[in-house]
Amino acid sequence: MKLLPLQIGDLTAPVPIIQGGMGIGVSRSSLASAVANAGGIGVISGIQLGFMEPDFETNTQEANQRALRKEIRTAREKSPQGILGVNLLCAMNHYKEMATICVEEKVDLIISGAGLPVDLPEIVKGSTTKAVPIVSSGKAAHVITKLWNRKYKKLPDAVIVEGPEAGGHLGFSEEDLQEDKKPLLEDLIREVQNALAPFIAESGTPIPVIAAGGIYTGEDMARYLQIGAAGVQMSTRFVGTEECDASLAYKMAYIDAQKEDIQLVKSPVGLPGRAVRNAFIEKTEQSRVDVHKCYNCLKTCNPKTTPYCISSALIEAVKGNLQDGLIFTGSNGYKVDTIIPVAKLMEELVLDAEKALKRGG
Repeated sequence: MKLLPLQIGDLTAPVPIIQGGMGIGVSRSSLASAVANAGGIGVISGIQLGFMEPDFETNTQEANQRALRKEIRTAREKSPQGILGVNLLCAMNHYKEMATICVEEKVDLIISGAGLPVDLPEIVKGSTTKAVPIVSSGKAAHVITKLWNRKYKKLPDAVIVEGPEAGGHLGFSEEDLQEDKKPLLEDLIREVQNALAPFIAESGTPIPVIAAGGIYTGEDMARYLQIGAAGVQMSTRFVGTEECDASLAYKMAYIDAQKEDIQLVKSPVGLPGRAVRNAFIEKTEQSRVDVHKCYNCLKTCNPKTTPYCISSALIEAVKGNLQDGLIFTGSNGYKVDTIIPVAKLMEELVLDAEKALKRGG
């Protein structure tokens, strides 16, 4: 059984896979363009992209804005016909400025989590850029859709439902993430579908629901497509690719990880996160890691009390300094055992998903 394309408004991705945004710097123009060229939707993480700019330490925000434009333009040069998105955390400072750059550069879609992007419709108004919130419950889907509809007469162009097995920041409390209380992604998808149904019925406009969090194989894809998801978002699996923008040392941390090395951590964002246990995490468990330089990146972070600087930790990790770096990962990060081209991975995922759908049919 052939996979159906992912349709988001007038955008058609032949392969219903969104490559999730991974920051800082793990998914930039190289990975995003490769995924787009393979028929999926490639996504650049827009958080602290200026870390490679020479003036990042002294002129952080301008460096970030400059780097975002560079990465979008480079990705578009490499993938002129592909679908490209940018992931922006709602919790970041200067969200509006960064989102505006995405619109000016004609990015196909802006994806936003770590909070609800209440003003995103205003930013994309009059453009072709699609607005896609990430939610972790039917309640959140209802709230953001109702707000957008009332205030802007706009519905989400798609909704990504991220379950508790995702990497990076998680939209759940620590209590919700306990094994005996952890919600199933299948149930969350149905919750969100039910929450969106009245808006879809009233407007006659489809709102594709995208499944995310812990999706690793083509069989995983097929399972969520069979219950009505229009596509899936995958992040962790793409770390093990040649085009992933992280250092080889970063990728090897996944390859060397065992299942027991994947753990929950406390993040300065105010949300739990999931990462690979290493010397840095052990250090944060023993004492606070002093913040020597505040980049003013997060609305919720106080440099005087934060347990560590998440910008510095993620930057060190992507560069390969794993002793001082935080390595975000999904729950299946330990399954990454090789580094292959994106095109080969996409082909494998599609083939396995189609086989699983055929068996299910």
